[in-house]
Amino acid sequence: MARKLREMGILVFLISILLLTAPLTGIAAGIGEDYVRPAPRKTLSFSWPWNRKHSDGPQQVHISLAGEKHMRISWVTDDKSFPSLVEYGTSPGQYTESSDGENLSYSYLFYNSGKIHHVVIGPLEDDTIYYYRCGRQEPEFQFKTPPSKFPLTFAVVGDLGQTDWTASTLSHINDCQYDLHLLPGDLSYADYLQHLWDSFGELIQPYASARPWMVTEGNHEMESIPFIKSPFQSYNARWKMPYAESGSTSNLYYSFEVAGVHVIMLGSYTDYGEYSDQYAWLKADLAKVDRERTPWLLALLHVPWYNSNWAHQGEGDDMMAVVEPVLYAAGVDILIAGHVHAYERSERVYSGQLDSCGAIHITVGDGGNREGLALRYHHPKPIWSAFREASFGHGELKIVNATHAFWSWHRNDDHESLSSDEVWINSLASAGCLRSEMRDFSKIQIVP
Repeated sequence: MARKLREMGILVFLISILLLTAPLTGIAAGIGEDYVRPAPRKTLSFSWPWNRKHSDGPQQVHISLAGEKHMRISWVTDDKSFPSLVEYGTSPGQYTESSDGENLSYSYLFYNSGKIHHVVIGPLEDDTIYYYRCGRQEPEFQFKTPPSKFPLTFAVVGDLGQTDWTASTLSHINDCQYDLHLLPGDLSYADYLQHLWDSFGELIQPYASARPWMVTEGNHEMESIPFIKSPFQSYNARWKMPYAESGSTSNLYYSFEVAGVHVIMLGSYTDYGEYSDQYAWLKADLAKVDRERTPWLLALLHVPWYNSNWAHQGEGDDMMAVVEPVLYAAGVDILIAGHVHAYERSERVYSGQLDSCGAIHITVGDGGNREGLALRYHHPKPIWSAFREASFGHGELKIVNATHAFWSWHRNDDHESLSSDEVWINSLASAGCLRSEMRDFSKIQIVP
């Protein structure tokens, strides 16, 4: 008996040691606003502009959708004579098609960019792997076109930056079987230091050259200098989105369709008033949406409208007052924002109140930027707030079919991706919210 008691005592002691020394992950560390974030790790180091490594070949390669069945290939070269040409095909090393494009460069104070190329290729087959090279030079890249029907998966994250957290977030996204990457603003955090646009392009090339990245601008893309530099010069030069293809006159707001989803990318930092170009474009775009063909309707912008964090409180109120009634009338299913460096998901909400026909608002400004996390939330939690946590991570939105989608948010915890928030979402179309008697069509008429 004494021996058994000794053995039991030793076992209890060992278990106690393991519990005391085990890392605080998952439920042990709390979830949501109770989660305790580990200490930050090192940041990535990048060379200064005068030490930047030059290359004879294509750099900073990334791709984006460019209208139906077309893709835009973008890259930078140091060689000003490098041709704006993309060769591509469905077999490695065998390029059966080619397309020419455009190029530009820009100067920013003492910085001169490389030659920035944009080439649109297509028409392309859906759900197909293509191999391509830029300017008749290696290396060879490859990408997969999105499917033409459900299921469809988006990787979602904003406020990326260039830290070690950014690198692990991108690695976790790469483990996800996704079709497109959605980014609601704040990409490089260059903040006037133009060489950081180059290092950001190098950082994301392995991911952005293989799946289309659809982005909209944030405050860190403005980089305006009164009387010297207009805003968004660097962003517009490097990240050309399909604005013309969607009838927009500005690269700061546009829309696109993929499979059965219509996606609206809005600009929080360009005029959105009732007599603005963006407002007129938005209503015209929504008026053309066919919910039989695209039963899901998403919207992205940078500044969240529903935010219970102390950070950036109320900054989206003015835009919300003007634009939310339009999106509600159109039946937007989900609105995704960044800006606040934390995660939050709402219930369906409209005009500050729970509404079964309102949008679900998701804030994912937690990609891993150098400014750190927004750790303080308001208490008590608003009735519309379903889940919130101040942690780096990314989201995945899988549109399963015309009626159901699955959203999951994955905490970026010590190089591991932990699913912390999950929810099934029913489309507003399937819930009967788009019946004519429930919609105020005057809100989406083209004339204000």
